[in-house]
Amino acid sequence: LDTTPHDDARITMSARSALLALSKRSTAFAPMTAHTIGFKAYSTVIEGLKYAASHEWAKIEGDVATIGITDHAQAELGDIVYVELPEVGSTVEKSATFGVVESVKAASDVYSPLSGEVIAVNESLADTPGAVNESAFTDGWLMKVKLSSPGEAASLMDAKAYEASCQ
Repeated sequence: LDTTPHDDARITMSARSALLALSKRSTAFAPMTAHTIGFKAYSTVIEGLKYAASHEWAKIEGDVATIGITDHAQAELGDIVYVELPEVGSTVEKSATFGVVESVKAASDVYSPLSGEVIAVNESLADTPGAVNESAFTDGWLMKVKLSSPGEAASLMDAKAYEASCQ
């Protein structure tokens, strides 16, 4: 089976969703099931992305970064019902709030892991905010930023460091 990293992320997140559904029905067996088939109940982490301690990810391609919240963040929030995103053309600063994600449990500010100009937002989230739950690393991306300070990426965590921070 030849898959891309995005396919791998979707497969992993689908398996994680199935495990979480099982855990809601049979909490006594879900931890054993997750351990047996090698998936953690939380924190799918994708190699090649950069991560902020505030649980945002960035996929950097040249001078553009696609940004979203991590699987760990969406799992902690629960079912996402609303996403507020910045305007295209606005600027975001590293570590500053750029939006809000609301779930059935809580509303949470979202922080930009990098500085730059917003060149795109995921407009489909207005109608389907649950895409963040279903595929945080693919269909659930939040914004794309043209980087103003590409060197800031060096201060973000790699997948291994982020995974360790979530333990």
